[in-house]
Formats: sequence, structure tokens, C-alpha cells
Amino acid sequence: MSEFLEARKELDKPQLEGGWEFFTETMGVKIYRLYDKETGLYEYKVFGVLATCTPELCADVYMDLPYRKQWDGYVKEDYDGHSAIYWEVKYPFPLSNRDYVYVREWRDVDGDSRKIWVVLAKSSPQSPLPEKSGVQRVNDYKQTVAMESDGACGTKVFMNYFDNPGGNIPTWLVNWAAKSGVPAFLTDMQKACGNYSSYCQKNKK
Repeated sequence: MSEFLEARKELDKPQLEGGWEFFTETMGVKIYRLYDKETGLYEYKVFGVLATCTPELCADVYMDLPYRKQWDGYVKEDYDGHSAIYWEVKYPFPLSNRDYVYVREWRDVDGDSRKIWVVLAKSSPQSPLPEKSGVQRVNDYKQTVAMESDGACGTKVFMNYFDNPGGNIPTWLVNWAAKSGVPAFLTDMQKACGNYSSYCQKNKK
């Protein structure tokens, strides 16, 4: 439960002690990073607002894996099992695709007349799902997302994540992708929220 409460705390005040540094701000999204000496990569914290989506809608869209394939061009394949989720991600040629096996947990953290949606996800290397030939398995991945109302019609969002794709990808390229990818992801997700109602009508009874 402590991880869920820590995510809630980030929405009130970013917790940036211990070496976190400001990285960039774009489209109203602030990104901070923490250097990992062992991998040469960065862990990130992201703070922003999705102005046109309620937190209830954001949570539904974020958790709907089949819909994710409709709006996220990087997702090639997914499988939502009982114990773990499988996800293959497209990488540009000549890089190999990456796949993830991870577990995910969603809780509503209530209190002080507030409702906060928190999702925790982390890699699950012990999963029995076998590795595919030609696809690099990512065994070091974690993500936390916290969402609540911004007091108007939007959603205040906090995201913390670390992703080590492995292989022979230069660290500078991984770090550059993180810088450009996060704001793009939030923009795409906001568009996906706007289209979710029509998607549900077409695909769900």
C-alpha cells in the first residue's frame, strides 16, 4: 500500500530529493530525471495535466489494453493473462522489437474528499511466457501512474517510470526517446480519451 500512498503524495508536491534534476518542459508537461549509474539510463518523473479528460475516463483508457492497440502506434501485440500481461513493442529498423511481461495493479486511493486513481506496473521475469526469437525481452521495467481531477474538466497526472530496453541500443538514444516520447504519449492519450466512447459502442455489447 505504501507505493500507492507515495504516488498520491507526488500529486500534492513533487518528491525530488536524492538527485532528481529538472530535464525539460514541453506542452505543459514537466519532466525530471534521476541518473542510474549501473545502466547509464535515467529514471523519470512526469507531471502534467490532460485538460479535456476526466480521471475516470483516463483510468479506463489507460487500463484498456485492446484499445491501446488502436491509438498507440508502438504497440504490436498484447495479451492480458490472469497472472501477467504480455506486450510487444515495435522498434524502428534495424532494431529488434522489445517485449514485456509485467504485472499491473490498480487502486482507488480515497481520502480528504479526494479520489485518486493509482496504477502500478513492473516487469515479471519469473513469468512462464517464453521469449520469442528475434525479440528482446525487457526484464527491467516499472511504471507508476497517479491521476486525479484538476478541479475543472481535466486530469492532473503524475508518472514515474524506468525502462531498460537492453540490447545494443546506445544510452543517448534511449534517453532521447524518453524525452520526446512522454509528451507525445500524453497527447495521444488525450485524443484516445476523446474517441473512447465511440470505440466502446462499436466494440462492446
